[in-house]
Amino acid sequence: MVPPAHGQRSGGRREGGACGAIHPVPLVQGVGAKVALAVLSTLSPSELANAIALRDITMVSRAPGVGKKVAERIVTELKNKAPALAGDATGTIGLKQELGEGVAPTPVADAVSALVNLGYSRDMAANAVAAALKSAGGEADTGMLIRLGLKELAK
Repeated sequence: MVPPAHGQRSGGRREGGACGAIHPVPLVQGVGAKVALAVLSTLSPSELANAIALRDITMVSRAPGVGKKVAERIVTELKNKAPALAGDATGTIGLKQELGEGVAPTPVADAVSALVNLGYSRDMAANAVAAALKSAGGEADTGMLIRLGLKELAK
């Protein structure tokens, strides 16, 4: 009898590992178990989800053995699976995917850009603007999102 492949039960169904994100990375063509473990050892599942949603190839390529091309492949092939990897941060992943794809509403994109220009990481800025958007509602303008985002970051 052949033992089951990495990340699979003998029935052929995929199972999550201890971190809950072990199965999606080996599904990427050209990414084996060694590279998948390197990625998951370097990035937490939520960090990986954020990197995929924001199309942050640099963050994914920080893992040992992952170059630019493999990181691009991981980000591209797992873009629809980012919410599943996010865990508790599922609410902000949608906004981050819109930012990564360049289809976010203009006030939201401008607020995130302003916070990034102030020195915050893109991930922190997107989380702060998502929280600001949630508290202000969908009608908020750029200035209000920046102010509320800064208040969120000051917490």
